[in-house]
Amino acid sequence: MLKVGVVGAGNMGEDHLRRLAAGIAGAEVVAVSDVNVELAKRVADGVGAARVHAEGHDLVGDGEVQAVLVASPASTHEAFTLACIAAGKPVLCEKPLAPTTDACLRVVEAEAARSERLVQVGFMRRYDHGYQAMQQVLAAGSIGAPLLVHCAHRNPTAGAGVTSDMLVTESVVHEIDVTRWLLGQEIVAASVLRPRRSSLGEAGLQDPQLVLLETEAGVLVDVEVFVRCQYGYDIRCEVVGESGTVSLAEPEGVHGRQQGRRSSQVPVDWRDRFARAYHTELQAWVDGVRGGAVGDPSAWDGYVTTAVAEGCLEALAEQRRVVVDLPERPGLYAR
Repeated sequence: MLKVGVVGAGNMGEDHLRRLAAGIAGAEVVAVSDVNVELAKRVADGVGAARVHAEGHDLVGDGEVQAVLVASPASTHEAFTLACIAAGKPVLCEKPLAPTTDACLRVVEAEAARSERLVQVGFMRRYDHGYQAMQQVLAAGSIGAPLLVHCAHRNPTAGAGVTSDMLVTESVVHEIDVTRWLLGQEIVAASVLRPRRSSLGEAGLQDPQLVLLETEAGVLVDVEVFVRCQYGYDIRCEVVGESGTVSLAEPEGVHGRQQGRRSSQVPVDWRDRFARAYHTELQAWVDGVRGGAVGDPSAWDGYVTTAVAEGCLEALAEQRRVVVDLPERPGLYAR
């Protein structure tokens, strides 16, 4: 049984904790940490974890903890992940790996110095059955060489305080990671267009945005991100190839016919849409750690996604095409 400690007991952390405790084979939650100790105690009691730490570093150093899941605020990810690497403990770090490329590179360099993969980053779409089916079609060459990718990332609403930059750093990062994975290509340039702003957003919020990414092989990827679409959580992806297309199917649910109309369900939020993917991701992480092989996305994937996101932010601010320069991929992360 893999003894797991979780840093961060907020919305994402609690969601992971309950999943680990209730449905993931081979895992046992033994420790919880949060700066809000009362919250950590309440959540720990709910999953049967006996050990509570006020400080995440104390949890990483806890001798009972064999592997760590980091679900604390993004600003803390670098420090906790580096501590896990130093302790030789596998870590599943929620996205982003770190908020800046410099911070991500420090994690990559620390892991590469050990010559051992310990870090997995929580981009769970790679574990969604729809995206996995798309990847299998592309790997088989069934639609010929990819030419274009069309994506949409729509949220029904966004909390107070959301900024234009957060549409990229909180939402588009998922499309950055999953399209790199689907295509097996790096992104080399980014542009961001500013459509007419929705009147439902705060003053100054650029919502929606249209992000255009260019890959090393010349594939163009467009991502519509719209965080106040009102009607539901709607994720779309289509790859156009030389001889066909492949796209995500409508999420599972019922289709109704009533009073001369047809209707279908739209997921209400990310938990609703990707619940199965989160479960699959956690089970794969636990199985990988127990088998001695931490899976993907890797720390390198986390670094590249942040680098592309930074390029998008520069493109949004300066309204120009921005080239994304990446260093040589370390041998530890060879494809």
